[in-house]
Amino acid sequence: MILGAHMSTAGGLEQAIRRGADVGCDCIQIFVKNNMQWFGKPYTPAELSAWNQEVASGKMQIIFGHTGYLINLGGPEGENRKKSVDSLKQEIELSTQLGLPFLVMHPGAHLKQGEEIGIQQVISGLNEVFSETVSPTRIALEVTAGQGTCLGAKMEHLAAIFDGVKQPERLGVCLDTAHLFAAGFDIRTPEGWDMVLTNLDSLIGLSNLLGIHMNDSKVDLGSHVDRHDHIGKGKIGVEPFRHIVNDSRLERLPGSLETPKSKDCHEDRENLQLLRELIKQG
Repeated sequence: MILGAHMSTAGGLEQAIRRGADVGCDCIQIFVKNNMQWFGKPYTPAELSAWNQEVASGKMQIIFGHTGYLINLGGPEGENRKKSVDSLKQEIELSTQLGLPFLVMHPGAHLKQGEEIGIQQVISGLNEVFSETVSPTRIALEVTAGQGTCLGAKMEHLAAIFDGVKQPERLGVCLDTAHLFAAGFDIRTPEGWDMVLTNLDSLIGLSNLLGIHMNDSKVDLGSHVDRHDHIGKGKIGVEPFRHIVNDSRLERLPGSLETPKSKDCHEDRENLQLLRELIKQG
């Protein structure tokens, strides 16, 4: 597995790569704009030049993105859903400019419409976005904890979206260890982890798995609450990450931390060191 962490772009896009390199990342995840705003400013030629120069340095094996948290394609028709569609279009355009292979996105929340209607809304939204954009950047649907009315806690939700969109080749999947655990998948045993990948392979195809978020969970199995913790500090524990990081099916996939961190990111360094020790021991 290619290990890294989510990195801030504060001070310039290229700073995310430098921060990642400083703590020992081989991959990084970034937001392509402010994650709590609908839209961002277009990149300037100077920003893209600085970014491309840092990418060319070869410090990262893989760099990918995560969509902003306001985007919800699963909600009812209205201003927020229209903004969600338009915001995703822009994020795909920005990701394309940065050369990102994929952009992780939470499927969305149905907001009490019901799962089936919510899924159809996601499909409709993605079809609209895909019809109006041309990009090699794929949308990696992320498994969620199933908090509130959030879709994505069942692999069947993601499979239904794949089956419904007109351009499924533009989709992928991103797993999250904390989300899986909170959704009720007991990944603490090799058998439990294997069941997740077998289920994914059967419903969608393992070839569509593009990345993994490596997070422990502050909450119990099946709690349906999204709370990340440092590796080994939560309810999942250290040992389960041994069979995850040593799974040969994940050898060339990025595994990115999304754990709490302070300004100097020393927590990322410590978490990455622990995961790499598990790979050596495994």
